Amino acid sequence: MVSEKKKFTLEYELKSSPRILFGFISEPNGLSQWFADDVMFRDHVYTFTWDDEVQKAKLLSIRENRLVKFKWLDDEPHCYFEMEIVQDELTNDVALSITDFATDETIKERTQIWDNQITYLHSVIGA
Repeated sequence: MVSEKKKFTLEYELKSSPRILFGFISEPNGLSQWFADDVMFRDHVYTFTWDDEVQKAKLLSIRENRLVKFKWLDDEPHCYFEMEIVQDELTNDVALSITDFATDETIKERTQIWDNQITYLHSVIGA
């Protein structure tokens, strides 16, 4: 029996303004610099390419300088992934909060993938 995917959240501090960071999480050319090798966007669907793997995600919601929420087209109905820019009101520190879904068996792997992607993002932003 395959265990059900559960929601998990990761948070990464990034030295960037929400406006700059938003371009990296919402625009195809921004996403292709750290998230996937190639990103195309048409009719509310993002096509992400890594080496020879292609995955499509529908854009569920977008809030300017704040968040983007995607749903993999081939994923379970309740699953999505979201990238939200969180800014601390006192310190103005900026973090990227990632919400994703994984089974108990794949959560370590999914977390590792996000860790790696965010490491790329750090180097692209130069933070």
